[in-house]
Amino acid sequence: MPWTDCIAYFFGGAVLTNAVPHFVSGVMGRPFQSPFAKPRGQGHSSSTVNVLWGFLNLVIGYLLVIRVGDFDLRSTADVVALGLGTLLMGVMMARMFGRFNGGNFPVDG
Repeated sequence: MPWTDCIAYFFGGAVLTNAVPHFVSGVMGRPFQSPFAKPRGQGHSSSTVNVLWGFLNLVIGYLLVIRVGDFDLRSTADVVALGLGTLLMGVMMARMFGRFNGGNFPVDG
């Protein structure tokens, strides 16, 4: 498998992960942070904006995973690349959105 396919699957996993909170918050009718809010990424965007942003992320993720190369769920390399993109984006989003939504708690040391 070409390394460019691995890169596409990695970013596909990241973009698909980014789609989840935006789309879900939007269809629940809740405002959520988005790149279109003021301040950017910190303020809330409307539920409609989040549905549209989440859907666009789904389309881009689909294109990166399904239309680039020949993604195979039985290929360890393909799944690892997708999984690493998903995991990395998930952790980054948990830390970023947790600041605004009560998800980050201090750890006693």
